[in-house]
Amino acid sequence: MVWSDPTFEDWPLGERVVTESLQTWASSGRHLVLLAHRYDALIRYKPRFVSWRKTWDHIIECRLCKNLDASEVPSALWSPHWAMRRLDLVRSTGVADLEPARRVLLKEELDECRRQSSPGFSATTLGL
Repeated sequence: MVWSDPTFEDWPLGERVVTESLQTWASSGRHLVLLAHRYDALIRYKPRFVSWRKTWDHIIECRLCKNLDASEVPSALWSPHWAMRRLDLVRSTGVADLEPARRVLLKEELDECRRQSSPGFSATTLGL
């Protein structure tokens, strides 16, 4: 699964029901990729998700898309069977469907963002 957003600031990742659902999902041996321009709002405002992410670091790959402008990072969810893309971030409107052609196009765009990204939002902070 791939989640992408410039900041994830307005995603409900801090909600208890979301982390409980992710806990169930993660125990099945799956993989999640997060693509973002910045993770600071997620780290600051979604402590429940940050804690869950630390536990499941081995199945979550977080990438920073710093080479792209924030407006170029799509706000989307992608899975092999379903995809959703927000077209208007202010009004939170978009398209969600099962159409294979739309999923392929979104996956190609997300793959390009991933190619231009670098690791980010580590699960632990090492200090000396």
